[in-house]
Amino acid sequence: MIIKNSEFIKSAASKRDYPETGLLEIAFAGRSNVGKSSLINKLVNRKSLARVSATPGKTATINFFDVDKFCLVDLPGYGYAKVSQKEKDRWGKLMEDYFAAGRIDLGVLIVDYRHPPTNNDITMARWFIDSGCPFVVVANKLDKLKKSEIAPNLQTIREDLELPEDCAVIPFSAEKGNGRDELVKMVLSAVKE
Repeated sequence: MIIKNSEFIKSAASKRDYPETGLLEIAFAGRSNVGKSSLINKLVNRKSLARVSATPGKTATINFFDVDKFCLVDLPGYGYAKVSQKEKDRWGKLMEDYFAAGRIDLGVLIVDYRHPPTNNDITMARWFIDSGCPFVVVANKLDKLKKSEIAPNLQTIREDLELPEDCAVIPFSAEKGNGRDELVKMVLSAVKE
């Protein structure tokens, strides 16, 4: 599966900044240090479409990208970022407004495969479930696990997030590319529908 074109459209600091692209929107959400930017870059085969930072929490706006025939939406990271509570509250409001706008055609929730989901991961999964939009969970950092940890950690993710049976969980490595083809296939399938 090939994604040929990808380019930045704009950043939105509030709902009045959302671009009107007419494209389906695939929204990527995840904790501040889960490797969301690296995963997005691996997905589109670009080194720096989404900026990767040594300091978690640098995505402070909703970033929109035109990727072939859909709009990839990079939501602000949650949880770990070393920013003020006021800034975290602003991010929360920004995310709530985006979910309430009903623009998401497919959600991609990125969690750390090595650890049980955080309370924030569980809250984000509930947002996707309660909004009624289809979503997939990507368990990133597969390359950091021992083989004996893969199946039990996957089961913990499914149980802790209380995922519906039809919600896929894709083991992924942004570093090595494992899971990329499956995720591209799911994204392009959602776009074709």
